[in-house]
Amino acid sequence: MASKSSLLSEPLELRGDWGGSLPESARLVVMRMRQACLDGVRLLSDRQPQTLWVDNHFDGPPSIWLHSDPAATAWVIVDIDPRDWCKLAYQFGHELGHVLANSWNRAAAPHPPCQWLEEAMVEAFSIRGLAPLANEWERNPPFPDDSAFAGAIRQYRADLIERYRKAGDEPHFDGLAAWFAANRATLDAAGSLSVSLGPAVIAVLATLEESVACVEDLGALNRWPERSALPIEDYLRKWQSSCAEIGAGGKLPEQMRIGLGIA
Repeated sequence: MASKSSLLSEPLELRGDWGGSLPESARLVVMRMRQACLDGVRLLSDRQPQTLWVDNHFDGPPSIWLHSDPAATAWVIVDIDPRDWCKLAYQFGHELGHVLANSWNRAAAPHPPCQWLEEAMVEAFSIRGLAPLANEWERNPPFPDDSAFAGAIRQYRADLIERYRKAGDEPHFDGLAAWFAANRATLDAAGSLSVSLGPAVIAVLATLEESVACVEDLGALNRWPERSALPIEDYLRKWQSSCAEIGAGGKLPEQMRIGLGIA
């Protein structure tokens, strides 16, 4: 069971302009997605926020608002149309992944060369969460007579996976290591999510779905001063050590090291 101060149980407040979406309905969807993403996950980070705000804007991409006041609040920004519950769940899940990865306050400004890896991991985290969300929605819908909407969630998830499998105009590579070797210079300069990260997203998704312990490893990210501003060899070593410090298993950084072909 989550501790009293954990990311799963902390207060969650909706803010901003929700347009044609009833805020309480949107809050139900967000709460369901948080549960789907974190159920059964040991929340081991010593840097979890105490409150979570979800703020809807009608312009700009979804993001984490990096702020210093209120200091203990993680502030998620989404951008959804009225009652677009699939997009709300997906966008919130991605940003919740950043919060789980300790990227939620003023000190968490993203930096290359490893920001791309965090983006790929939290995208996989969100896609993973859509599956249990759909299952629970079908079993116990948050709105009356709405169990059939689980099919829309499953289709939304399948479309995301297919998009990343196709990976835009990327040529076919024989394994993740070959893809990384061919694209490292571009990845080192990247600071945002793009479809070109498809091979990494799909690889991380498979690992997260295989083991909940790998989801727990995300809570050990970025607990060192340089955060993502390290070469990936050093980044993965720091992450492995951070896992040991907080009692996470450390399988995910090890799997990424092997998968990317890093000695």
